[in-house]
Amino acid sequence: MLERSVASHIKTDLNEKMVLLMGPRQVGKTTLARAIYPDSTEYLNYDRLDDLKIITGTAWKRDCDLLVLDEIHKMKKWKSWIKGVYDTEGIKPGIIVTGSARLDTYKKGGDSLAGRHYYYRLDPFSVAELKKHMSPDEALESLLKFGGFPEPLLKGSETAAKRWRNTNIERIIRDDLQDLEKIHDLRSIATLVHLLRERVGLAVSYQSLAEDLQVAPNTVKKWIGVLEALLVVFVVRPYSKNIAKAILKEPKIYFYDTGSVIGDEAARLENTMAVSLLKRLHFITDTTGDETGIFYVRDKLKRESDFLTVRDGRPEYLVEVKLSDGNPAKQLEYFGRFLKPKGIFQIVKNLQRDVDSGGIKIRKASRWLASLEA
Repeated sequence: MLERSVASHIKTDLNEKMVLLMGPRQVGKTTLARAIYPDSTEYLNYDRLDDLKIITGTAWKRDCDLLVLDEIHKMKKWKSWIKGVYDTEGIKPGIIVTGSARLDTYKKGGDSLAGRHYYYRLDPFSVAELKKHMSPDEALESLLKFGGFPEPLLKGSETAAKRWRNTNIERIIRDDLQDLEKIHDLRSIATLVHLLRERVGLAVSYQSLAEDLQVAPNTVKKWIGVLEALLVVFVVRPYSKNIAKAILKEPKIYFYDTGSVIGDEAARLENTMAVSLLKRLHFITDTTGDETGIFYVRDKLKRESDFLTVRDGRPEYLVEVKLSDGNPAKQLEYFGRFLKPKGIFQIVKNLQRDVDSGGIKIRKASRWLASLEA
């Protein structure tokens, strides 16, 4: 089985508190949870009638090392219920609660579990996780072709990946979306997803999308927010020390599933970089508590760099992504002078050798992504 970076951290934290594990649908949350104690885990799913009886009757095994509770956010007042279990029984067995959008929504909606849990996000596979099983070049090519979700990645078939993708997005729109937000125009939501798949790497105009969909711009903005909550897409906004000002500017939209991108190899490479950087930032925040963020950089003269990561309020990595251009990008030098990030990188997929040029580190994409650790 392919190893996940967060697994050992979760296992350690289970000795102190319960763990809430969130991630996109089909990203491998259940597989990860059950692999932590493979021979001593009780897995219960609230959607199964037999498991439901065990859950509501608190009749699970007490002599196992781990209890995994899936979909219990569907239980009324589930937070109070799990709080009562934790306060009564402590951390033996350890408890992992898994979920996707709804779990994140409830996490933001209240704090009845304060002091009783650690929170982890599971993102798609990265080159850094796959490097133990294949070369960095092979790992990057697989992610570009199939995306980082386990099923299509492991099958290694473009046809199987397309079939999986169609079924997965259909279930999200039909089931998860209605569970989170009552939206009746599902056809327009599906059309919006398709339009966003074609616009990866571009600043998104709500007005333009609204005209295509024949709805109001605020409706488009709301729908993108729902897709973000459903962990279908994530939003990268332009960097600004004035947060309110940054939110008003046009964002870029990337997909958790790189295989969803409709476009050339450059768009897929940029999306892969976005997911990889976001995954690293999630890992840092979830394991250290540092505040992190991912942005793009653009000025009034429309000079632009693809990504800027921020850690505890300070610019960290300034990153430009290229397919083949090994010449240092002028905008990196320009933005680097006043942002003063920890590192300035030009990441190139087709690069013969790494070069340092005037403070800019030009690196081969597969090798750099393989080394991208916290």
